[in-house]
Amino acid sequence: MSGQGEAPLVAVIATGGTIASRRGADGVSTPSLSGEDLLSLVPQITARLKPVDLMAKDSSSLTLADMQRISDAVGVELNDSAVAGVVILHGTDAMEESSLLVHLQHAITKPVVFTGAQFTADHPNADGPANLARAIETALDQANAERGVLLSFGGRCLPAWGLYKLSADSADAFRSARPAAPAAALNLAAPVAGLRVDIVAIYPGCDAAHIEASLQAGADGIVLAALGSGNANPGIAVAVKRCAERRVPVVVSSRVPEGLLVASYGGGGGGHDLVAAGAVHSSTLRPGQARILLAALLANKSPAETIVSAFGESLSH
Repeated sequence: MSGQGEAPLVAVIATGGTIASRRGADGVSTPSLSGEDLLSLVPQITARLKPVDLMAKDSSSLTLADMQRISDAVGVELNDSAVAGVVILHGTDAMEESSLLVHLQHAITKPVVFTGAQFTADHPNADGPANLARAIETALDQANAERGVLLSFGGRCLPAWGLYKLSADSADAFRSARPAAPAAALNLAAPVAGLRVDIVAIYPGCDAAHIEASLQAGADGIVLAALGSGNANPGIAVAVKRCAERRVPVVVSSRVPEGLLVASYGGGGGGHDLVAAGAVHSSTLRPGQARILLAALLANKSPAETIVSAFGESLSH
């Protein structure tokens, strides 16, 4: 434990992303700043900071194995009694995925806060230092441990559960799909590296070719980025039934970014029909996060009824 009178210690895990990036002579942005570099940009705060340089990757390049490394690194800091809170510096493209995985795999006993930036460190409107400063302040408030994994970004503090990226060019980049939905606490500790969970986009007039391709590629599970509240067409419903027969779970989410998703439509391929064919309906999580939850459930060998409950409201407490 830290000595009496010492400022609290916050671990800052650097993984890359825009917050750690600068533009090269060719105009291309790449992660090039270490955790120590980034902490030197933070205004004076009343905390001791422990930089952890884990990786330097654009989050668009992250695999499930990379996300597992991030989650494991957070677990190390959660188990260190000297650490009062944890901040993870991360690219915005996959922030919603990694933050949810950490939330699902750990009992959050101290504040865990993700942050990053929309503009590179050498941009005239660089937002990384301010985001990092606010994230550290959020990690110092022990009451935030009760809220699960959080995102501090653009002046907002949002829960990981239901998080999605709203804007590609605004500093205020993130929102919650359902702000009133409480985060589920599922304790799905098994590692997800090595699993394959695909996302298939549904659009008007689509066929099942991409679902069949996922089955042929050996997908362990499939998420549909469906229409409206989670709708498709009769051909997709037939493909979902084939997946169920092969014991490959299919989760139905939506390309619509906000609101409660309800499996209520029929017509041969509506959400009600997809569930009748064997799919699981996601009431809150959008496709990126649905993929992470499904991977975590599969890694933990969760039975079918647990998968249904996890994506519904019965475990959202």
